[in-house]
Amino acid sequence: MRKERTIYSCTTCGHKEPRWVGQCRECANWNTFLESAAEDREPPRFNFQRKEVAKALPLKDLVISESPRIKTNLSEFDRLLGGGIVKGSFTLVGGDPGIGKSTLLLQAASAAAKQGVVVLYISAEESLEQTFLRAQRLGVTGNDNLLVLSETNFSAIKKNIEEIDPDIVIVDSIQIIYKNDIPSAPGSFVQVREVATEFMHLAKGRGISIFLIGHVTKTGEIAGPKMLEHLVDTVLYFEGEKQQNFRLLRVVKNRFGSTDEVAVFQMTGGGLVEVCNPSQFFLEERTKESTGSVIVATLEGSRTFLVEVQALVTDTVFATPSRRASGIDQNRLALLLAVLEKRVGYPLHSRDVFVSLAGGIRIAECAIDLGVILAIISSYSNRIIPSNVVAIGEVGLSGEIRGIPRIEGRLKEAIHLGFKKFFIPKRNSEAIMKEFSSKIQIIPLEVVEEAIDALFV
Repeated sequence: MRKERTIYSCTTCGHKEPRWVGQCRECANWNTFLESAAEDREPPRFNFQRKEVAKALPLKDLVISESPRIKTNLSEFDRLLGGGIVKGSFTLVGGDPGIGKSTLLLQAASAAAKQGVVVLYISAEESLEQTFLRAQRLGVTGNDNLLVLSETNFSAIKKNIEEIDPDIVIVDSIQIIYKNDIPSAPGSFVQVREVATEFMHLAKGRGISIFLIGHVTKTGEIAGPKMLEHLVDTVLYFEGEKQQNFRLLRVVKNRFGSTDEVAVFQMTGGGLVEVCNPSQFFLEERTKESTGSVIVATLEGSRTFLVEVQALVTDTVFATPSRRASGIDQNRLALLLAVLEKRVGYPLHSRDVFVSLAGGIRIAECAIDLGVILAIISSYSNRIIPSNVVAIGEVGLSGEIRGIPRIEGRLKEAIHLGFKKFFIPKRNSEAIMKEFSSKIQIIPLEVVEEAIDALFV
């Protein structure tokens, strides 16, 4: 699209003015300006344009070559990405401040650089000195392939990318980068949207794997437009409490692999360390002979975790009893307590009830319902549940125990850690009885009362 505008040019020196003036500011001559029309071309919306025009092809004629993925020395990180970093991929990493986002990507960048991969780490929030000190704390030495740039202007960043032509670019963080031609402040809706789209064009057009680190809101969601999550290929969320030394890295979107996968890392003085056996990690501080404790098997993506559910039931001193939950949904706890009162007959209306998942992990799966109920009853009756028991099952409003998916994987993980007795839904027992009955004791259940009778009567 073209548009015309009028300018005035000095016939002596060529100096231009937007309006007619009597004396030229450059050569000081009088009455030398003549009117002329100038053509301006509007700049393209995005700085990077593809060299070739895209053409439509029949689906049957498409031939896709499997490009090798870039591996890091963090096997869990590679697994979440679907086997490694894909060339030209666009990834968003979110999480609370100080949770370990920059630490993880700096460690991954160092590992990739040691394999000959050129990595450009854009530190928009920290100076080069701060980034160097952090690398020293993590033991990241780097080499000529790991380059660090402290810049917030997108035009300067784009120029460096074109000159260096890296294989991987890490942007820390997207909310700090800005474009000069947009009047709004860095981190605003428009700035984040436009800058992210520019990086997307760079990733797809030049075949660069780009990682964006994003801030989160107080509700835990990535700040900025929701379009940011739709724009990228992969979305990774860091979870965990700063007071705890473990971190969960969860995949909620992945165009190159499976979703809902999770990896466990332990934060140490030397950076993030992979936890290859999360179940053993969560159970290592468990006290076996204590009331209000039971083990549950939960799924996170394709992996099975064994987690300890702890409950504490005490007499209340207030008119309204307290119900507190840590690691599970507060509304789900209220529902289970109502089932215990109405269907089983436990008078919990005058008791304070506290339920927690040991280790600080959060679980949204309903398969831990039976374990939560048994832990509450154990604390209420002050009776110990055997340490080799694993409880699995969803509890309905009528007190029935519903079936759960992928029961075989849960049992295999528990058997591997030495558990021998399992309370499971009757619906799941028929399919697994032949395979596991010779190795372990399986107690199929239809209602909550059957589990209580088997344990406490």
